Amino acid sequence: MRVVIAGGHGKIALLLERLLAERGDQPVGLVRNTGHEADVRATGAEAVLCDLERAAAGEVAEILVGAGAVVFAAGAGAGSGVARKYTVDQGASVLLADAAERAGVPGFVQISSMGAGSVLVFR
Repeated sequence: MRVVIAGGHGKIALLLERLLAERGDQPVGLVRNTGHEADVRATGAEAVLCDLERAAAGEVAEILVGAGAVVFAAGAGAGSGVARKYTVDQGASVLLADAAERAGVPGFVQISSMGAGSVLVFR
């Protein structure tokens, strides 16, 4: 299965790309920095340049055509400001979901650490 991963150079993405490649899937890591392409390729994934803060949904949809799943593992990163949280953590995720829908991708996975420090107890 072709699986496209936004945030393709992040810790989660690099691990996922390697696992997918090892089991025979076709991982594709979206990166916005050409300096990250070699690291993504080293996992067995295809590296595709795509800056989700600047790309249009139609452009991203073209990349996603034929994928069985899309994973949003991108993030503004620690120390980034509020504006970047909106453009990446929210905006890029919404853009990717819209593009996945346009491209007919049946699966979308959102990776998030929101609330990771909290513990919910159900009684």
